[in-house]
Amino acid sequence: SQTAVAPGPSGAPTRGRPDVLPTGRNFFSVDARAVPTPTAWALGWKSANLLIEKHLQDHGDWPRSMLVTAWGTANMRTGGDDIAQALALMGVKPTWDSANRRVTGFEVLPEGVLGRPRVDVTLRISGFFRDAFPQLVALVDSAARAVQALDEPEEINPAAARVRAGGSAARVYGSKPGAYGAGLQALIDERIWSERADLGNAYLDWGGYAYGAGQEGEADRDGFAARLGQVEAIVQNQDNREHDILDSDDYYQFEGGAAAAVASLQGRDRPIYHNDHSRPERPVIRSLDEEIARVVRSRVVNPKWIDGVKRHGYKGAFEIAATVDYLFAFAATTRAVKNHHFDLVEEAVLADEDTRDFIAEHNAPALREIAERLQEAIDRGLWQPRSNSARARIEALRRSA
Repeated sequence: SQTAVAPGPSGAPTRGRPDVLPTGRNFFSVDARAVPTPTAWALGWKSANLLIEKHLQDHGDWPRSMLVTAWGTANMRTGGDDIAQALALMGVKPTWDSANRRVTGFEVLPEGVLGRPRVDVTLRISGFFRDAFPQLVALVDSAARAVQALDEPEEINPAAARVRAGGSAARVYGSKPGAYGAGLQALIDERIWSERADLGNAYLDWGGYAYGAGQEGEADRDGFAARLGQVEAIVQNQDNREHDILDSDDYYQFEGGAAAAVASLQGRDRPIYHNDHSRPERPVIRSLDEEIARVVRSRVVNPKWIDGVKRHGYKGAFEIAATVDYLFAFAATTRAVKNHHFDLVEEAVLADEDTRDFIAEHNAPALREIAERLQEAIDRGLWQPRSNSARARIEALRRSA
């Protein structure tokens, strides 16, 4: 006989939600009418201010235009951190019904309260976010249009100035209805790209559909390109520490794709912020460079992690190969992966005899894939190994495969 497994709440244990355990059940979501929650707003407001301060310190001026990514699963776990942050950057605060805490609308904060320019935010939503949270699309779109309608000078409100000059008012973009992702995975997996701009074009093609104000995925690649041609920073938040940036293809597609598109359109790289929201009381603002370096050293080349995945045989070897793939993809799309990161990975995975033999024994195709991917990084000029022995090892593995 079969025992029914009751569904449970969605959330992340590391975000103070032990009630979601045990995982593996079907789960129910948040009340979408109550997102962003007051708690999410508190985090979003704090994170937005820290982000603005870091940008001001590092680059010498207030940020006035940013691209923010919003994912549906993260929105469910947090109650709307990303949306709250985007609204806070604009200088807009949600309003709630005092009885049921549902969102009733928003108020535009006066410029004197902000004490800094409003950020012209473009929101790139995932396909799942589009499907699950149409009312949040409407909220952000309405807030953006309210800001655009203000009679404020350009140095305080660049979004209003751009719309007055005839620019598009759309600020929420995603993939076309029924489509998901950011369009880079096939290009990376099948090696069917020549230049970084090819990856940026895929991001633009895939994400150039406008939402809000009656638009339900209206093709607007030119509008999306115009927004990315003006952004001064790319923002991606990570809401928990139960995964990292190098064990999912979504991060390189959204962050890396945006970086490649912005670089292609502007002829320069813009800062990328990968913020840590895992502790709501203390959000941490990090650059993508800092996050890549942190994950490579703390997990990817950490002997404890490598020994841990070795307990899982074939799947463990697969996880190592996938991590190398995602590191390569970030190198292809951004400038955040340095030579020494590839050196460290090659030393930990291929130069280490025990690890190399483990992969060969349990998943020989994964070993070949790692060697091929590292060789591709060399061939494309993404990595210059510091030792000839690394080149020789990679070539020997490719020949023996």
